[in-house]
Amino acid sequence: MQTNTPPRKPIRLTRRGRVALVMGGAVVAATAVAVPLLILMSGEGTRRASLVIPEGRRAGQVYEAVDKALRLPPGSTQKSLAKAHLRLPSEARGNPEGYLFPATYPVDKEATPESLLRYMVDTANERFSRRTIAAGAQRNAMSVYQAVTMASIVQAEAATRVDMGKVARVIFNRLERGMPLQMDSTLNYAMNRSTLNTTVADTEIDSPYNSYRRSGLPPTPIANPGEDAMHAVLTPTPGDWLYFVTVKPGDTRFTASYEEQQRNVAEFNRLRGNSSP
Repeated sequence: MQTNTPPRKPIRLTRRGRVALVMGGAVVAATAVAVPLLILMSGEGTRRASLVIPEGRRAGQVYEAVDKALRLPPGSTQKSLAKAHLRLPSEARGNPEGYLFPATYPVDKEATPESLLRYMVDTANERFSRRTIAAGAQRNAMSVYQAVTMASIVQAEAATRVDMGKVARVIFNRLERGMPLQMDSTLNYAMNRSTLNTTVADTEIDSPYNSYRRSGLPPTPIANPGEDAMHAVLTPTPGDWLYFVTVKPGDTRFTASYEEQQRNVAEFNRLRGNSSP
């Protein structure tokens, strides 16, 4: 959710807070189903496992998942970044956020943090270098890296595939008008958290990811988006919306009217207050 609030209104619902998982399988689009680490036996009786990276995970969560999958001390994968020699766009400046593609990756006895990170980034490059992606980004007057950055916000903000296209349109509409995005997902990224609550103090932090104080897109993606979020950015739903709020699960309301947004936010706060213990 986001609001174009007079800055004193702390409002927003964050939907994403899942953990990267490990299970058996091949490279496929990741799902959000909670699955534990499974070691599957092949026909020859050998051990094999796969690492599942669901859509919307941050790089830090991916590093932790790789550490667990390989049974390494915490922090090992992050320390291996310099040795991985990842093929990232120049705009990324060595930061793989957004390019650790959500999918299921095989983990065999030869797997290393470097090999798994390279696999993820190479998969992202293969998906993002498709002609349709480049053409869609150009059509919307942005680079592919900017499209990935926007898709990461869409991934964090939208509860459904249908909502993704609408959230993408809100972002475009606000950028075109020079309005700050005011997305709480970017604040959560800056503060390394996931929360349902955004306070006034949060909206005043000094960070390039504070989209309440700074206009434009954040300097990097805020997570690793999937193909649905990328598609939403390249083909956003037509509409004049500038605001949205998830009043309750399954009820996300988009509007171009600030007054209507305030009424929707008031209903969200009322329903949330009623559900508090």
